[in-house]
Amino acid sequence: MNNPNYPKLFEPLDLGFTQLKNRVLMGSMHTGMEDFFWHYDELAAYFAERAAGGVGLIVTGGIAPNVAGWVSPMAGQMSHRLHVWPHRKITNAVHAEGGKICMQILHAGRYGYHPFIVSASDRKSPITPYKPKRLSTEGVKSTIRDYIRCAELAREAGYDGVEVMGSEGYLINQFLVERVNDRDDEYGGSVENRQRIAVEIVEGIRKALGPDFILIYRLSMLDLVENGQRWDEIVQLAKAVEAAGATIINTGIGWHEARIPTIVTRVPRAAFAWVTKKLKSEVTLPLCTTNRINMPDVAESLLEDGTADMVSMARPFLADPEFVNKTAQARVDEINTCIACNQACLDHTFQWKRASCLVNPRAGHETKLNFPPVDKPRDIAVIGAGPAGLEAATRLAERGHKVILFDSASEIGGQFNMAKKIPGKEEFYETLRYYARKLELLEVDVRLHTPVDADDLVAMGFDEIVIATGVNPRTPAIDGITHASVASYIDVIHGRVEVGRRVAVIGAGGIGFDVSEFLTHTRPSPAEDKQKFFDEWGVDPSLAHESGLMKPDPEPSPREVWLLQRTDAKPGKGLGKTSGWAHRASLKHKGVHMLGGVTYERIDDAGLHIRVNDEARLLDVDTVVICAGQETRRDLADALGARGIKTRIIGGANLAAELDAKRAIREAAELAAGID
Repeated sequence: MNNPNYPKLFEPLDLGFTQLKNRVLMGSMHTGMEDFFWHYDELAAYFAERAAGGVGLIVTGGIAPNVAGWVSPMAGQMSHRLHVWPHRKITNAVHAEGGKICMQILHAGRYGYHPFIVSASDRKSPITPYKPKRLSTEGVKSTIRDYIRCAELAREAGYDGVEVMGSEGYLINQFLVERVNDRDDEYGGSVENRQRIAVEIVEGIRKALGPDFILIYRLSMLDLVENGQRWDEIVQLAKAVEAAGATIINTGIGWHEARIPTIVTRVPRAAFAWVTKKLKSEVTLPLCTTNRINMPDVAESLLEDGTADMVSMARPFLADPEFVNKTAQARVDEINTCIACNQACLDHTFQWKRASCLVNPRAGHETKLNFPPVDKPRDIAVIGAGPAGLEAATRLAERGHKVILFDSASEIGGQFNMAKKIPGKEEFYETLRYYARKLELLEVDVRLHTPVDADDLVAMGFDEIVIATGVNPRTPAIDGITHASVASYIDVIHGRVEVGRRVAVIGAGGIGFDVSEFLTHTRPSPAEDKQKFFDEWGVDPSLAHESGLMKPDPEPSPREVWLLQRTDAKPGKGLGKTSGWAHRASLKHKGVHMLGGVTYERIDDAGLHIRVNDEARLLDVDTVVICAGQETRRDLADALGARGIKTRIIGGANLAAELDAKRAIREAAELAAGID
């Protein structure tokens, strides 16, 4: 398709034996549905919707070639003909929508969460509980045969190709580096020997499957771990893989155990695409670039400047399965943008839950959470234009209900208007742009600057009233809490108070961490400035150092900050499973003092008086910021209830234990689906 706005993105890619209709790859994501055949009808619906949405080529979540390769117990596996038939549901569904799909073959190696794991050596991974068994030479050869058999069965299942996962620290990657590989047989020692397993897998698959089968090799171009690959080794492997018969080389960035963030929202858009461009001149087959590409203009620019021949986007297709079609139809402002929060995708995956999406809770639930038109539209009031209220209003209107959205504020967004101001969370601007456009398209009656009370709503005679009024900050009972040095996190983030050079933050939950980020970073934040990001985290784009690592050199904080909590647990323990470590590391880079087990005694002109381990301490601070939790804002719901008016309560107004946009948006979507 010729598209004047995105000519490169929509240029077909000729692979010789087949053609891709555009340059967009839906990258591999584990959803949790791959692991059990009784979920394959749902998985088929999930992939079919993305194929219908216009993506050029889909890659499934990882499928193990044998039991040892499982990521978790009973994980998805393709090693027997009995495994084939459920997969035909997927391939048939995708092909019916005009799409193409490859199955990813992933052997976890020492990253598996089960006792049968194997690797190049018996060196244990720092992020998994089990010590692997060292594969014998025959064991390696047997594993290679399992990869080939897996690919053969994939073709029998109807897949257009396979992707061999050779990056992210999984089995093949473990063989490539001396960090793990201490072997002295033909699969260890020299670079050629360490690369042998990758080359023999690709050679074997190509020989077995012939020339008309897509074979993607996911190449680790930047390990970001000590004792990883040098650039010359990566180039050598890329050339060997090309010669062995790969169709496409896809980019892999970082190991799971790397201490440098690669995909979370604090990573700048397309931050690592430069490494794909560096390899572009070394090989002739198509290269695919990846990591934090979430909007069409970013993708187009990477293709236009010759960085790559394709762009891989994974989580953006959780957020919006219609991403490609919307782009093609000049509806970019309608894209529900991935904000790289990890909360419902990767966090769920590593908690053995089904992957979904914070901004699109329907993802992974395509057969169960739907919004069909209603027969009898109702008049519905939604009170509160925060995340819960916005999702409820747009989904209800999408179904045909007549919706009026009330908020006393001057703009939509609620708590998201604070989130967007936090360094590393700038993507929230996109979510608010999306909702604003949806409200406009669906002709929702949005009434800002409009506080309403129970009498107002009763008089208007609504059929349904949805309460999404959110939360109020909790004020802790500390002597001196009204002192002039004390400020609410809301006033701090909105710039209503002058914050001093020395600051104590009371409360080390998600908001306390966000406020600390806000106070210790300057604009542009590292998420907006690639060089700042590389300096802060120690990434070397020149690749003069092994694995792309160098000594971190973060920008000094403009303030000295103490982050305090009452519990003696590790600060930030409740943060996201796959992103919390980066939050903690970021604040350590800025020299933030994190203290647990704190008793707050008083606040006065001298500062904040605390007790830690029965030891009295005085923090000589200029400002004390209160981030001590929230309370539900339910006065309107209670007033309506007193008048006998039934309401639907969602989001923070329903539960304020911790601000949870994922839960709020999901509740709103489920509510909208249920009001007929």
